[in-house]
Amino acid sequence: MPRRADDRSATRAPARLSRETIVAAAIDLADRDGLAGLSMRRLAQHLGVDAMSIYYHLRDKDTLLAAMVDAVAAEIETEAGVEAAIMGGGTAAGVEAAGNGPWTDQLRALITRARRTMLRHPWAARVLEARDTPTPAVLRHIERVLAVMRGGGCSVSLSHHALHLLGSRILGFSQDLFDDSPNTAPTGEAAAAQAAAWAETMPHIAELAAAVAHSGALGGCDDEDEFAFALDLLIEGLDRRRLAERG
Repeated sequence: MPRRADDRSATRAPARLSRETIVAAAIDLADRDGLAGLSMRRLAQHLGVDAMSIYYHLRDKDTLLAAMVDAVAAEIETEAGVEAAIMGGGTAAGVEAAGNGPWTDQLRALITRARRTMLRHPWAARVLEARDTPTPAVLRHIERVLAVMRGGGCSVSLSHHALHLLGSRILGFSQDLFDDSPNTAPTGEAAAAQAAAWAETMPHIAELAAAVAHSGALGGCDDEDEFAFALDLLIEGLDRRRLAERG
């Protein structure tokens, strides 16, 4: 009995499968459904292949997630290259290291590109937070950050301090101490009761909770204004310290 056309397509699919196509499909799924909607089984269904075909290229889900965030981090460099072409040529690395404008502006632009990338893939911030080691693309991004600072006259020591100070912000998101996103906050009567209890014993926390919003795109308080405020404050402080070091 002859196979149907879709049967033949499913049979041929594994031959076309590659690590890159799997990772790209996984990113599409995560962008659409979040990490909760990503599983090896759903990914296989999305690709029209058997799940074992995926394990041939990526041994487990942790390996898949690492490959996904590496691909996302690589987009930061790609975006820089696109901007370089728009501005009239040059390499992606050259945009940050060639001295176009003050180093503070170059660093702010590089981190802003990283944030735009993270906003396209909001799930990636949580995966990066959970990792103990950087991926190759993340290391390349850190190299570009260091190139900007060293090219702007920051010492090795100040550049080192800056990496710790900026933390996850060099990748475009703020890593908060607590998860204060809207889905974790109490509502209705529970929220009113909590506010009343805080008002009696912790009035400043109660005041803050009532005054600020917790609706950031990449975390509870990680909205555009909060991110820009923190970034400006940190970069301005680093530049003052750089000037102080030079006497």
